[in-house]
Amino acid sequence: MTMIQEGYEYAKQAYAKWGINVDEAILGLKRVPISIHCWQGDDIAGFEVDAQELSGGIDVTGDYPGKAETPEQLRSDLEKALSLIPGTHRVNLHAIYAETDGEIVERDQLEPKHFKNWVEWARQHQLGLDFNPTIFSHPKAADGLTLSHPDPEIREFWINHCIASRKIGEYFGRELGTPCLTNIWIPDGYKDVPSDRMTPRVRLKDSLDRIFAAPIDEAFNVDAIESKLFGLGSESFVVGSHEFYLGYALKNNKLCLLDTGHFHPTETVSNKISSMLLYSDNLALHVSRPVRWDSDHVVTLDDELREIALEIVRNDALDKVMIGLDFFDASINRVAAWTIGTRNMIKALLYAMLTPNDYLKQLQEEGNYTERLTLIEEFKTYPFGAVWDYYCEQNGVPVKEAWLDEVKAYEQGVLGHRGKQEVR
Repeated sequence: MTMIQEGYEYAKQAYAKWGINVDEAILGLKRVPISIHCWQGDDIAGFEVDAQELSGGIDVTGDYPGKAETPEQLRSDLEKALSLIPGTHRVNLHAIYAETDGEIVERDQLEPKHFKNWVEWARQHQLGLDFNPTIFSHPKAADGLTLSHPDPEIREFWINHCIASRKIGEYFGRELGTPCLTNIWIPDGYKDVPSDRMTPRVRLKDSLDRIFAAPIDEAFNVDAIESKLFGLGSESFVVGSHEFYLGYALKNNKLCLLDTGHFHPTETVSNKISSMLLYSDNLALHVSRPVRWDSDHVVTLDDELREIALEIVRNDALDKVMIGLDFFDASINRVAAWTIGTRNMIKALLYAMLTPNDYLKQLQEEGNYTERLTLIEEFKTYPFGAVWDYYCEQNGVPVKEAWLDEVKAYEQGVLGHRGKQEVR
């Protein structure tokens, strides 16, 4: 018996004392897909022929060498990251990752054929695909307004882009046999205090109504809408606030997507999950790590990540919450960033599955807060790491930090030959 197996057997005994079946936990964990965002690999550059400078209150800092510059490079980097992450997952695309064979295709004219290479690749690797219209980094979004713009021609352009995106999402779902989550986020807002908040929101509501009126087979495409508190250039007012989208989603049977960086620093998404699940059958997440603001740092195994996972697991919501990631860090190796963030999301779910949630609920109902706090704290040092190591080994991915050696080798052999910069 290897050390990993010995550690696993010890962990099974420790958790069994509390009625936790570790074997069942890791089987359940393997069935949970994480939607991994492609844009970490190229700093949200995309592959448009007439690509624009990044805008919309989004910024990527750092200049670590080796970023993907072609679709083939990006898919290669994703394959490397996926080989280091246990389980079978999904990949999340933005519209700017279309492949048009050198032809300039405006975003409102995008078609499923421009993503056929992504579908073939996803099918080969048994991956689902999710999608997002790209409503930023474009001349028609230069003033920070899109679906709420006072100019009807600009609104029409973005409405048509979103309709086209939903059709692409439907194509993904039909071709791959798993529904695509198509999520709409816009940067619309004002830098200074507005004199009229209602009119832009009336226009946004009308735009969304027109977008969702276009017929789409919901068996293949799931619509989601994403709020934000503020952004660069929209510090004082964002049209698509949490309250706006929550109301719209509930009234129109759409998914409300919560990005963990899109709220006030004192708010936590984990605290919203149970309330929203009372009124909505499903919801979606973009898990990020805000540092003082929506800075999209790589996800770490911090308290909030564990609380998010606990809220999902202890409320039996693994089949109700669609979990995606959304961070972009150009200061470190991008394949490593994917690997760190995704492995941490999965670790958090495993941690939650290895917690005596039912007993802790009982203690709370009984008012036994002393024992509740005691167990919550003691379980932080239970042999969770031994189960994680076993899970990685069983899924054929490196155990502990051994994956970093593979990333270093990939950096030397592949990433280091991109561009003119030398690998550090």
